[in-house]
Amino acid sequence: MGELSRNSGTRDAAVRDGGAGRDGAPRDRAWRGGARSAARDDGGGASVLTLPWTPLGMARSWLVWRSALYLAFSLVFGLGWFITLAVGLSLSIGLLIIWIGLPLLALVMVGWRFGAMLERTLARSAFGVPIPTPYRPLPPGRNPVTKLKAMAADPATWKDLVYLGVLFPVGVGEFLVSALVWTVGGMLVAMPVIVAVGGGAEINFARMSYWAGNPVEALPVSVGGLVVVVLALYVTRVMAIGHATLARLLLGPSKSQVENLELRKRTAHLRASRARGVDAAEFERRRIERDLHDGAQQRLLAVAMDIGRARAKLDDDPEGARALIEQAHSGTKEAISELRDLARGIYPAILTDRGLDPALSGLAGRAPVPVEVEVDLPERPPAAVESIAYFIVAESLANIAKYARATRASVRVAREDAWVVVEVVDNGVGGAVARPNGGLSGLADRAATIDGMLIVDSPPGGPTIIRADLPCTW
Repeated sequence: MGELSRNSGTRDAAVRDGGAGRDGAPRDRAWRGGARSAARDDGGGASVLTLPWTPLGMARSWLVWRSALYLAFSLVFGLGWFITLAVGLSLSIGLLIIWIGLPLLALVMVGWRFGAMLERTLARSAFGVPIPTPYRPLPPGRNPVTKLKAMAADPATWKDLVYLGVLFPVGVGEFLVSALVWTVGGMLVAMPVIVAVGGGAEINFARMSYWAGNPVEALPVSVGGLVVVVLALYVTRVMAIGHATLARLLLGPSKSQVENLELRKRTAHLRASRARGVDAAEFERRRIERDLHDGAQQRLLAVAMDIGRARAKLDDDPEGARALIEQAHSGTKEAISELRDLARGIYPAILTDRGLDPALSGLAGRAPVPVEVEVDLPERPPAAVESIAYFIVAESLANIAKYARATRASVRVAREDAWVVVEVVDNGVGGAVARPNGGLSGLADRAATIDGMLIVDSPPGGPTIIRADLPCTW
């Protein structure tokens, strides 16, 4: 934990690609602070899929107004692409009898792929719905013919064409509905102004008519207009969700592509976590070798030299020999103590013999601040989980002692579903800074070796919370 510093102006979390989520999907985490954010249906931030359905909530959201703007102009986009595709495809197919038709068709195909990418960007901007790129990777190299063949063989290319083809009729419907509800609502709300300018107005609805001769008489109509505006908000929201769903279906990856992408991400994550685990094990091996060489080995060498000198003085100087033997005895005890500490750092015997509760209580007893320990496990977890939980607590308490300036701390270990949750909290100064290859990232790497995750919440001024979720099945 020596690489970890504290800074009052920094708030970070020491997890990057620190493990898989509880649903089994890999989590690519940035270096950030705060508790785990809730997963959203759209896979990102707020969208028309996740907004509240209250009129005030929708009226206050820019997403609804951006959606209304997009739906009002979707007819323009649809008409533009319909004309472009109709002319381009007709011309290129008609010219296939000569050589010019094929490159023209390829150019049109590249054009509609570009249009689909533009529509994905517009869907993200208007509806807040990110649509991942569904295309297969293009072959390496600079041969354009090979790349065009790969594009033509990609099913996503033809789904793009279908989307751009249906965008025109869909846009017509969206434009007509949007124009109707917003125009009617706007005119009814503005009726007092219209009456004031025109000197009166007659409002006809079905077979009913209402004459407003002055702005006051037009106020009831404005109230009705507000109802129509609220209805327009709901209509816009429903159309936006429908359009976003259509865009996801035709412009996004298929279910099999999503599964393959998640599998590739998970494979890459597991490969990276295993590599970090190997690096961590190699680092521990070198540390043990260094500690043995610089510590116990040197003490034992000094003991051997003292015993040799004592043997040489045994006949001529018994008192000097006795002093050397006492010195050798003291050195032997110190070497044994260092070896015991080293063995405890590799794997504490109390953890093997008695489990996490006594082992963590022992750590708390040696801590310089009062530490409250709570272990609630119905059964002992596997040895790997116990070991990782123990060392996360040990290094966290060491960090508290060195940097936190805390007056108390707590350790909680509990089972939640198929997970063992380890949580260490202190009331110190906070501001823990995570550094690559540092103490906190080392804790994350320990958790990642078994597909666990580590979250650090350390705002300036504290408290600092270190939480590890370790997958475990009994």
